[in-house]
Formats: sequence, structure tokens, C-alpha cells
Amino acid sequence: MVGVHSGTTTVIDQGGPSCMTLPGFRKFVAEPAATRVYARSCPPTSSGGLEGHYYPALYGPDGVDVPATVRAAQENPDLIRGIKAHAEIGGVARWGLTVLRLGAEMAREADLPLYVHFGQLWPLPKSGGGDADLDTILARVVEILRPGDILAHPFTRHPGGFVGPARPRSSRSSGRRSRAASASTWATAPTSASTWRAACWTRGSCRTPSAPISTATTPRCPRPAGTPAGSHPTPSSTRSPGSTRFSLARAMTGLIACGLTLEQVVPMVTCNAARMLGREDEVGTLRPGTVADVTVLDDRRGRFSLRDNGGTEVIAERLLMPAFCLRAGRRIDADAPILPQAVAA
Repeated sequence: MVGVHSGTTTVIDQGGPSCMTLPGFRKFVAEPAATRVYARSCPPTSSGGLEGHYYPALYGPDGVDVPATVRAAQENPDLIRGIKAHAEIGGVARWGLTVLRLGAEMAREADLPLYVHFGQLWPLPKSGGGDADLDTILARVVEILRPGDILAHPFTRHPGGFVGPARPRSSRSSGRRSRAASASTWATAPTSASTWRAACWTRGSCRTPSAPISTATTPRCPRPAGTPAGSHPTPSSTRSPGSTRFSLARAMTGLIACGLTLEQVVPMVTCNAARMLGREDEVGTLRPGTVADVTVLDDRRGRFSLRDNGGTEVIAERLLMPAFCLRAGRRIDADAPILPQAVAA
């Protein structure tokens, strides 16, 4: 539903498979999918992301297997396009940057980019915040990174985003690439229309020719039987209610509403994103001889209400809605029930 039936020909699983679960991910997820699927190996815990972050201890240094993760990435280059690690305050409070450094070691050995998650996943331990200083984490993380590594969720409304009231544009001098994930981009600190304008202004790098954007879609699943009570990964005060639907086309609409042009936004979700994956020769292109990888969008005009999970509303004059896509010679209509509906303002 989040792929071809939402008009998106290619998706990236951000940290679901691990060195232990990658064979199953390939057989039961990637190979049967009509959507082209890539992944970043979960980081760097051996358990992968299947447990849904309910058990923070699994993400600590004791759960890391550097050689096995590197070997899994090297033996599956068609599928694994990076290593994912966390720089969120719950983990940093527990282990400092130890796990992130192990993730960077894996990425270097596998010659892949490191994808770094910002924004709180786990509550702080009872012992306190430890090493988790929101205003210093980014500077310490940047020292670990290489050019081409990816900082994700800059404008998350969860604590620990790397762009905030005290940290505007602080990553621009680092030379690292920032990926704006729309599901957590549209509400920074204040919940007002100015947030959208500030997001566009501070997202200066997104106006450059090489910037990629995406939408982060996380399914809201029932708590599995046997999950300990009260073990939700984030406090209720910052938990996303999951009431707002997102799609890649809606992310494009949001950035146009922020002031970018369609001509700027289209490369961000096609050739720029493909370049970030190191797959620009096979996806995100209309070059003759490549496999069909085309999305057709309706460009509607009027007044449309765009709303995020923080309650912020912006009125857009253009609305991009996926109509259908062509994927490997097959036409697939954009009929997923999770697609956001147009709301006239």
C-alpha cells in the first residue's frame, strides 16, 4: 500500500532487516513485492527492527555484531544500501555514542552510507539523562560521519531533532546530506503556519540541485501479545497520534506550499533520491532502455487543507495526487486506502 498502490515505485525499509533476519526479509518482503524494495540494515542491533523498538536493551552495544552485519551488507548489495544508526536521546543517555560509532565502523567497512535517526524513540532511563544533551549531540555526531552519510528527521516534533529553536541550520557546514522526512517534518517547535515557512527557510540545502526528500511511513500496529505494559518507545506527550495520512506526493505538495517549485521538487523524489542510494542508473530516470519506473500525478488547483500530526494546518493552492504508476511494464492504479484525501479549504 505504501508503494505502487500509493504511486511510489520504490521504497526503502529504514532498519527493519538485520544480519539475522535479512534472508527472511528478502524472501518474504522484497522478492514478492510489486514495488522495488531496498533496505538499510538495522543498527546496528542483530535483532533488527521487527520488535518495533519496544525493547531498548536490544539496541545497546551488547546486541551489535559488526562482522556479521558487514558480511550481510556485502553479500546483498542489490538490497542493502546503507547502515542505519540512532542518535536519539534515549539511546544516547544509555550508551553515549558507542553504538553509533559501531554503526559508522560497519558503514566504512561495507563502503555504504550511514543513515542516522534523530528524534526520541525511547524514554530516558530512570538513572537520568546521562550523556544526552540535545544541544551537543549533533556536533558530536557530525565528527563521526563521512561525506555522503545521511541525517534524518531534521524537523521532527519529538525531542532531539537536529534543527530546532536553538539549533537552526547547524548541519549545513558539515557537508553531510540531510534527508527531510515529511511525516515528522511539518511540525517543529511552534505549532503554527510559521513552522512551515521556517522549515522551508532552514531547509536551505533542499534548494540545492542534489537534495533528496522522502516521506517516512510507519504503520500503527496493535501491541503484540506479550508486550510488557507501558513499554511504548516514546512518552505519550510526544507520541505521534498517527491520525494524519502521508504519501510521497503529499510530501511534494507540502514543500511546494513552503515555497519550492515543482521543477525543484521533482528531482528530489527521483534522480536525487536515486543518487543517494547509488542507483541512479536504474531508478529515478526516464532514460531509454531502463525498466519502467514512472509515476503519473494529477496537479489539482484550488484551496486545500494540509494538516500534520501536530495539528498545524496550511492552505495549499496546488495539490499533487498520484493517479497511477508504471512499474516494470505493469500499470498499477493509485488506489491504496491509506492515501490522504483532498480536503477543500
